[in-house]
Amino acid sequence: MTLCAQLTYQERLDALRATKLAQTQEKQRVLGAMDHDDWALILPPPAVRKVVQAISGSGVAITDALIDGVEMVSNHPNGGFYGPRACGENFRRLLDAHPPYVDPLCSIAGAVMANFTSYRRQGWNPDFDYSHLQPEQEKYRLVHGIGGSQHFCPDLAIGFELGWRGILYKIERHRACNPHAGEFYAGLEHVVRGIQDWIRRNAVAAQEMAAEEERPQLRQNLEEIAAVNFRLVDEPPQTFREACQWMAWYLMAARMYNGSGALGRLDVLLTPFYEKDVAAGRLTDEEAAFHIACLLLRDTAYVQLGGPDAAGRDVTNRVSYLVLDAIDRLKVPANVGVCVGREADPNLLRRGVEMQFAHRMGFPKFLGIDSTVQGLMRNGYPAETARQRAYSGCHWSAVPGREYAMRDVVKINFAAVFNVALADMMAGPAVEPGVDALWQSFTRHLKRAVAVIAEGLAFHLEHMHEVFPELVLDLLCYGPIEKGEDASHGGVEIYNLGIDGAALATVADSLAAIEQRVEQEQRLTWDDLMRHLNADWGEPGGERVRLMLKNVPRYGSGGSRADGWAQRIIQTFTRLVKEQPAQGFALTPGIFSWASTLAMGRALAATPDGRHAGDPISHGSNPNPGFREDGATTAIALAVAAVQPGLGNSAPMQLELDPGLSRSAEDIDKISSLIRTHFDLGGTQINLNVLDKQKVLEAHKDPSKYPDLIVRVTGFSAYFSSLSPEFRQLVVDRIIAEG
Repeated sequence: MTLCAQLTYQERLDALRATKLAQTQEKQRVLGAMDHDDWALILPPPAVRKVVQAISGSGVAITDALIDGVEMVSNHPNGGFYGPRACGENFRRLLDAHPPYVDPLCSIAGAVMANFTSYRRQGWNPDFDYSHLQPEQEKYRLVHGIGGSQHFCPDLAIGFELGWRGILYKIERHRACNPHAGEFYAGLEHVVRGIQDWIRRNAVAAQEMAAEEERPQLRQNLEEIAAVNFRLVDEPPQTFREACQWMAWYLMAARMYNGSGALGRLDVLLTPFYEKDVAAGRLTDEEAAFHIACLLLRDTAYVQLGGPDAAGRDVTNRVSYLVLDAIDRLKVPANVGVCVGREADPNLLRRGVEMQFAHRMGFPKFLGIDSTVQGLMRNGYPAETARQRAYSGCHWSAVPGREYAMRDVVKINFAAVFNVALADMMAGPAVEPGVDALWQSFTRHLKRAVAVIAEGLAFHLEHMHEVFPELVLDLLCYGPIEKGEDASHGGVEIYNLGIDGAALATVADSLAAIEQRVEQEQRLTWDDLMRHLNADWGEPGGERVRLMLKNVPRYGSGGSRADGWAQRIIQTFTRLVKEQPAQGFALTPGIFSWASTLAMGRALAATPDGRHAGDPISHGSNPNPGFREDGATTAIALAVAAVQPGLGNSAPMQLELDPGLSRSAEDIDKISSLIRTHFDLGGTQINLNVLDKQKVLEAHKDPSKYPDLIVRVTGFSAYFSSLSPEFRQLVVDRIIAEG
């Protein structure tokens, strides 16, 4: 690039994408496999980088990078730190040590280089003992949610109105009214002042870089970054670019604090700034798309496009399309959801499908907005509230700033409960083994598992604010600052907590296999079944028995007994969840396994569907791969639509399509029609991949061959090369079965 060369916005995005890919490859070399959302985290510079071994939330050993020299101050004998003041002070210490990051090609400053949770070596405060719950949590292998964080949506509009100085004034004003909450307000203040100092240091860095930059275009950009960020230290955003930068700072702080990536309705949030700047003649569509792309480069935030306003009118507008244009141009992992519904703009759906076929990177995903709204209304919420829900995470939505949701945190592994129920039935001398008896046992144990979850969540809500409060999300919610209460402890209006079932196909296929082979055909006795399960099919003749059980009509095949069992499981699960006595919060059932299919299966014995001990459980609400020879997409769509809990928490459909389908108008129409039909039948979300089967298989053997290959793994998209071999295999299994 010569000194006078003027780069186009696309050339700048191409260069930024190349930098992003190089940073990702460096993470892969230093940290190893990353079976989660990309998060846009970059490594600290080598001079201040400290690589450590840590334990993830699922108990898996991971490698992590810290900013060296940051010393957390403990306030507990175990060396941990707990409560709002300690968490706020220590987060500020991390922010104070965080290196600035300014790319002269990007319009947005900043980057996340560390996770605050990695500095929390002790996790839960042992003073709040829940050992009375642990035996049953372990018995059913529950993902219980105690200590779970974020997974609800802030309202960025609060920050747009107040700015950081205005938020500080709000804290001071309400501190005087709530003298009991001094520690809470101290923690909030440390967070805000730490963010302000972080912004100021990045502005200084941009100013210093501008003074040395010889290329006029990049010097001007650096000067603008400095000016924008010096202003945003205190003031609320006034322009479209400033709004994108303000959101970036908040999202990066939330991501660093506890992993939150909830943004919400980006098109709605940005539209006032867009309209104002366009009317003033200071913003073009190309520039707006560039700023959005730079924002989403800094954080892979969860974004909803389109959908209804409180009165039911579709909000799709020019900014909705600019967001799609931005991620189409940028081509890095993205978590953007397009609303599909009776009143939604059909052209937004069509544009999303066209993008899927054009770049084959697994985005955008598709949101069945009518089913989601109607589901929340069935829980007793008014239509105006339900329509304000925003897509905010892998499979979930929340009312921005008002709903504490805990979505995708709590999980019941149906297969673990099933194995307990089967063993319990076989051990009971007064009970004759049979499918009816097994179902009664399963229902009884599932009811108890739901109750144990509810007891744990009540404990969590009682104590979480004293352990690791939601300080960053509290800032942009309605109530926490006003009441002096953390969002996890009465600060917000709605406590509607998610509880997801997992391993649906595993259990439905197991019940169908037992019903047909043991009870109807009597080709196997109950004792024989248990012997082979306990031996993981290793007994003489075990493989023959395993294949015999596996080869019955399975869930998804259409009208099979397994389909009936799947629907019965979900109906029973939904009823048991809603019958759970109220404890100050509502529980809402969904079906989702996230990336936990490996972890949930690893600790699970063999199951009667022919699954080996330790193998992954089935994926979310989908049938098992290979559920029928043709792997028909319409069969999957019908099966998943039939197992929706229907109460506002989703059961997504994961769909892999053959890129052999052309990009003709006819094929785009076919896929758009499939999506609409699934949602008309009650579906809630679709995670879609259009994958080149051969390319994925080659990348699985040698990930370095296609470092830029992006797939939608589950609710999130990621670089395929960043996934572990085991997780890549899950994606491979899906495309082989459906390709």
